[in-house]
Amino acid sequence: MEHLMDEIDKKIMALLQYNARMSISQISKEVSMSQPSVKERMIKLEEKNIISGYNTVFNLREMNRGTTTFILLKTEHCQELTVFCENAMEVTDLFRISGEYNYLIKVQTASIEELAEFQDSLINFGPSKSHISLKNILENRVLL
Repeated sequence: MEHLMDEIDKKIMALLQYNARMSISQISKEVSMSQPSVKERMIKLEEKNIISGYNTVFNLREMNRGTTTFILLKTEHCQELTVFCENAMEVTDLFRISGEYNYLIKVQTASIEELAEFQDSLINFGPSKSHISLKNILENRVLL
């Protein structure tokens, strides 16, 4: 198996995970390498699709979307569900899973009432179970 990353690559990725807007100059200081070398490593990580994008993290509570709910859903209407979720503002993530249920939907709503309305719109797809998140312990953790 090809060795994809060394410790410097991992440190660069950890710095970018912490702050994707960190300058190459700052990264080069943190890893004790020249700016051109850091830039070249970042380009190689992008070309290998190890770094597939740079994201902004929003404070959903401040955007009035502070209620996080995970919904397990069993359906035979897979394509219709996918289209529905792509168009539903509440849906942030949709996963195809194995087991009794075949989809896991992550939704962000302003309130329990808004969540209830969303759940009502899922009834035609099949049975579901909802789990409201009480506290976020780990999210988007880098596994390096």
